[in-house]
Amino acid sequence: MPRTISIVGAGRVGKTLGRCLHRLGWRIGAVVARSDAHAKAAVRRIGAGRPQGRLTRDVFEADVILLATPDKTLAGVAEQLARIAGNACRGKVVLHTSGALDSGVLAPLARLGAATGSLHPMQTFTGREVPKLKGVVFAVEGDPAARRVAERIARELGGVPVIIDASSKAAYHAAGALVAGHSLALIEAATRILMRSGFTRRRAMQAVLPLTRQMLDNFERFGPQAAWTGPIARGDYAVVQAHEKALRAYPREFQWAYAALALLAGRVLAKDSKATIAGVKRALKNSKRRLF
Repeated sequence: MPRTISIVGAGRVGKTLGRCLHRLGWRIGAVVARSDAHAKAAVRRIGAGRPQGRLTRDVFEADVILLATPDKTLAGVAEQLARIAGNACRGKVVLHTSGALDSGVLAPLARLGAATGSLHPMQTFTGREVPKLKGVVFAVEGDPAARRVAERIARELGGVPVIIDASSKAAYHAAGALVAGHSLALIEAATRILMRSGFTRRRAMQAVLPLTRQMLDNFERFGPQAAWTGPIARGDYAVVQAHEKALRAYPREFQWAYAALALLAGRVLAKDSKATIAGVKRALKNSKRRLF
C-alpha cells in the first residue's frame, strides 16, 4: 500500500490531513498552494513537503495525490493536472476531499489511468487547531482501488470509513451542513435574542451552550423523540403563537427560521406528524409576515 502523498490545495483540510498523515509516517511530497508564500506556510504547518506555488509534474512523484481545493476550482484543477500528467498519471491514486462532489469530477485523470475517488471527513476545520478525527465518519466513494486507499487513510487517522454511492454525495453533504453550519446559525441567533433581552454575550452563551450540550447528550443516550422538549413537543401551540409574535421585532429571517424548524420538528420528531404540522400552521397563520 502507498505511503507517499502530494497535497494540492493547502487550506484548512489539506494542511490538517497532511499534518496528521506526516505524524503517522507518511512521506509528504509536493504541497501546492496558490502562491509560493502560501505553500511555504503550509509546509511549515504540515511539518514536511516541498512547497510549490503552481502545479507541476512533481505532484505525480507520490503514490497518492490528495486534492483539497475548493469545490468551485476542483474540475479546473483536475483538467490542469491531466494536461501536464502525460503517462505519469497511470497507476496513481487521486482523491479529492469535497463533501458535495463525487469522483466524476476527476474524470480527466481517470481517463489517463489514475484510480480516482473521494474522501471526506464529516468534521469542521477552523484552521486554528487540529480537530479530533478519532471516531469521525469519512465518506468514501470512487473506483475500487481508490476506495481501498481512502478507507486505509481514514482508518489510520482514527476515523470510520463509510462507503456511499456517488449519487448520494450532495445529500450527505447537506446533512453535514444542517448540523455544522445551520445549527451554528441557530445558536448565534438564540444568543442575539438573549443579548437583546438584556444578557451580555458571555451570559447568553452560558445559557445556550449547556442547553445545547444537554440536548445532544439526550439525543445520543435516549434517541430523538425522548430528547425532544418544548412547546411543540407538548402540543402547546399558544406558546408557539407567543414566540411568533415576539419574533416580529427581529429580522424576518428569525421568524422564517422558527416557522421552518417548527414544521421540520413536526415532520421528523412528532409521533403524529400530520396533526403536529397542522397545529403549528394554525398557531402561525396570523403572522404579519408570510411564512408559508
